[in-house]
Amino acid sequence: MSGVTLGLPSFPPRAPKGVGFLRGTEKFPAAAHHELANTQLRSNIGKATRTIRAKRRNVIGELPDWQDLRDTGAAIKTDAMNRLPQLLEQLEAAVTARGGIVHWAADANDANAIVTRLVRATRSDEVIKVKSMATQEIELNEHLAANGIHAYETDLAELIVQLGHDKPSHILVPAIHRNRSEIREIFLREMADVDPGLDDDPQHLAAAARKFLRHKFMTVPVAISGANFGIAETGTLGVVESEGNGRMCLTMPQTLITVMGIEKVIPRYTDLEVFLQLLPRSSTGERMNPYTSMWTGVTPGDGPQNFHLVLLDNGRTAALADAVGRQALNCIRCSACLNVCPVYERTGGHAYGSTYPGPIGAVLTPQLAGMDGKSDPNSTLPFASSLCGACYDACPVKIDIPSLLVELRHQKVEKSGFGIEAAAMKAASVVMSSAGRFAVAQKAAGLGRVLAGKKGKISTLPPPLNGWTATRDIPTPPKQTFRQWWDSTQGRAVIAAARKDAQQ
Repeated sequence: MSGVTLGLPSFPPRAPKGVGFLRGTEKFPAAAHHELANTQLRSNIGKATRTIRAKRRNVIGELPDWQDLRDTGAAIKTDAMNRLPQLLEQLEAAVTARGGIVHWAADANDANAIVTRLVRATRSDEVIKVKSMATQEIELNEHLAANGIHAYETDLAELIVQLGHDKPSHILVPAIHRNRSEIREIFLREMADVDPGLDDDPQHLAAAARKFLRHKFMTVPVAISGANFGIAETGTLGVVESEGNGRMCLTMPQTLITVMGIEKVIPRYTDLEVFLQLLPRSSTGERMNPYTSMWTGVTPGDGPQNFHLVLLDNGRTAALADAVGRQALNCIRCSACLNVCPVYERTGGHAYGSTYPGPIGAVLTPQLAGMDGKSDPNSTLPFASSLCGACYDACPVKIDIPSLLVELRHQKVEKSGFGIEAAAMKAASVVMSSAGRFAVAQKAAGLGRVLAGKKGKISTLPPPLNGWTATRDIPTPPKQTFRQWWDSTQGRAVIAAARKDAQQ
């Protein structure tokens, strides 16, 4: 009888390296340093986020049951993640029963290949797109272009980013880092048949974009969409947007291809009642979004006659396997955490090097793509936060982002092994475990006054301690330690006076 080796259970794979937009080219501190020097970007983002915060605060204040809605949304998403395999199979069966075709993509390579094959089968070399973060994540546009297929973004902000040969910097408002003067210049330079006298009036810019896109809506036979929600019960997919471009993409073409992250599935149609209250208020500060488009399979003679649903993993199963980090998959992509984050407001989204910037990106990106070693830019993302907790307070589904950041920092330190930081903590433990050693260390700290000089602060430490002063100054150590002051004439006099006052 031959032996059977079952092997050890392995962790689900992360998103493949070198494919997609889930890893930057430099670490967050270096990237943030570049972005902080861009005063126009900081002004644009600061103004936009302040406006959105004010609108959100007003519309949330109108709901006496807002916290109950948050609790319900969190419970629905947690239940969905706990039953994800079952719900995905139910979704596949429902979509298939209504004439759609479901494709399973393990990673970005699979998804790009599937979509390219489906577009080629239509014999079209053009596609129109309604905003989809999943396709940004896998860099579908770039893959299609390499195969002779041009994708046209139809969301205005996405179109600005595309024509500007740029990267998105916000989950909801990808061109938040651009002002209207910059947009005018992009349109004049990149948009065909644009009026050379175009000014930077927002209405005129929108009209120019509408004219550019309307011909594509009417003539391109293939559309690619994302999905805000996929309903397992009915096989219904849903997209919420504010410009009407999504409605055009979802109804005009003959073929519709939807790329959906597997975490977007929810159990029941009635669950939309909760999320269609949470999402618009948290994202744009509106009571409801202007356009909610939902479709279920294929309806003969009405809308696209060929529907394909591509279910994308790309590291999501790996995140699901993390008992602590899996709650990041509850995210409904509202961007509320970005709009309240002091770090994001100052650095913008490009510093994160990922489709997903801000606090949620700092926890989601490392889980999808991994943190491989000290040189990996993703290993610095969990540290791109002050841990102020504003993101948790703003999240409509109560994702505890600060706790996830701390957990990922722990995981990064564990993987790094014994290094400078661990050695420093070990040395501190030895010093602080003895009153005598601690007193000597306090006296030795006074030498730092030499480094501070006349300016009264330490701005640069020598390697390997220079990381502490890369983004902060250290106050000058006092002339006396507390122990020295206590034993001094001045200290004894102050203590005696305090005791005398206490006795009176």
